[in-house]
Amino acid sequence: MALDGACLRHITRELEEAVGARIDKIYQPNREELLLSLRSRTDFYKMLLSARANSARVHFTKSTIENPKQPPMFCMLLRKRLGGAKLSAIRQDGLERACYLDFDGFNELGDPVRLTLAIEIMGRYSNVIFLDQEGTIIDALKRVDEEMSSERLVLPGIRYRPPPAQQKLCCLDVSPHQVLSRLDALEKEQELSQALLLVLQGVSPIVCREIQHRAGQGETLWGKARTPVQTARLLEELERLFSLIRQTAGQPCMLLRPDGKPLDFSFLDIEQYGTAAEKQFPASFSEMLDQFYGERDRLERIKARSADLYRLLTTISERLSRKINIQTEELRRCTKRDFWKICGDLLSANLYRIQKGDTSIELENFYEETCPTVQISLDPLLTPAQNAQKYYKEYRKAHTAEEKLTEQITQAKQELEYIDSVLDALSRARTERDLDELRQELREQGYLTAKSRQTKQKSLSPSAPLTFSVRDGFTVWVGRNNRQNDRLTLKDAHRNDIWLHVKDHPGSHVVLVTERREPTESALLDAAKIAAYFSRCRDSSQVPVDYTQVRYVSKPPGAKPGRVIYVHYRTLYVTPEEPAST
Repeated sequence: MALDGACLRHITRELEEAVGARIDKIYQPNREELLLSLRSRTDFYKMLLSARANSARVHFTKSTIENPKQPPMFCMLLRKRLGGAKLSAIRQDGLERACYLDFDGFNELGDPVRLTLAIEIMGRYSNVIFLDQEGTIIDALKRVDEEMSSERLVLPGIRYRPPPAQQKLCCLDVSPHQVLSRLDALEKEQELSQALLLVLQGVSPIVCREIQHRAGQGETLWGKARTPVQTARLLEELERLFSLIRQTAGQPCMLLRPDGKPLDFSFLDIEQYGTAAEKQFPASFSEMLDQFYGERDRLERIKARSADLYRLLTTISERLSRKINIQTEELRRCTKRDFWKICGDLLSANLYRIQKGDTSIELENFYEETCPTVQISLDPLLTPAQNAQKYYKEYRKAHTAEEKLTEQITQAKQELEYIDSVLDALSRARTERDLDELRQELREQGYLTAKSRQTKQKSLSPSAPLTFSVRDGFTVWVGRNNRQNDRLTLKDAHRNDIWLHVKDHPGSHVVLVTERREPTESALLDAAKIAAYFSRCRDSSQVPVDYTQVRYVSKPPGAKPGRVIYVHYRTLYVTPEEPAST
């Protein structure tokens, strides 16, 4: 769902509450977002400006967004030029998907100046552009040069030109009859919702579908072929829509899928989905956008910041898998070593029957009861004794190789298991702190060096585990990563607490805190569901989860972080379930 011009009009009215406030702080969490903190004598506002292709918007936010340690150059420019400036006006041209924040500040000489932030909400062309009082571009979140666009450049020093206007009717200054005339003038007959989308400015597809739904009372309507009754209802709905937009009297309406995930939103009550979608009416448009985009944007930020770790871990994982496959094939070839020893023994016992220059010989295998004959290949350039020693040498070589390969394959499998556990923890990382701890863990294990990008020299103390309440008054702790798993299991948990882990798959260590009580079946079941959820099996069903007392869990000498062994355990089969936040 893209933010349409009519909804943006309602948001700008909401943002006018901050007019008169001064900029306190400016942050740039990533290359596509800005966060402005404004403070007045009585209130504090946090405004998000996003130029993301799939979630461009501007609104007040209560979300906590982590910021990079080193601010980008554009952020530093805004801090220098806009620091302490007063928000004097918020403008929107008609129902265009662009709004302008005007600030009154001072230049280096102390002279008053007016500076503007233009927020353009246009899908993948969305941008935030910083303008001086003459309308010249100072800089932008996304610079656009001639290679990217030949029609509209966005570069410092160039005169700012607003996005080209669409040849559509603006709901602010037309009548419903003018809309009908434009619909009748369309060359191609099509559904009313598609026709309205071509004719009206500032309304999204969901609004056009809603007008069709209401005017047709659930039936499909066409842009031109309408009955008089349908035309009358359409005029009535258009008049109601125009009045709602002009008076900014709409209400935030968010639609949810049956699984609870956001589906769409609008500034008017949406009826077209019936019982197929749940409706919510947040207190404000800013709150609605926070709810709709917040979780998705947070996951996208973490995904972008963890891309280097993901590439590193997948590369290591692929290399280890190839190594294991190659060594397993070599180990399979070593299974002939016993045959080579038998050949050496048979040749040694029958040296008198072999002539130098023979290429093969058939000998009775006296190791078997029936003494079947065995065809043994010979090197004609070697003596009979040398041929026997050659087979003994192959046997010793295979025997040594089998021992070494078995050891190396075991080590490689343990390392691959560790890398998989880090990948699992990375998939569940929720904050920059989680990523920093994973980077430190990999650096300690030698997978990252001090020169690697985004690594930290300063050691981080393990963060607190996730904590959840389950039935019967018990508490559950969940480790966020391998280092925290070790600390949780081997140091923090009491020896009588219950330790849980999904069977044979990467996942978090989970501890059911008993406080010297006997854990109930309900509490154990809830803890097992949490253990299954915080693992690679979270999307499966009937997941096996092992549990035992912490006293029966130990760490093998020299084992990598997170790896433990346990005994005296039982297994529960559960379907993963996301725990309620506490």
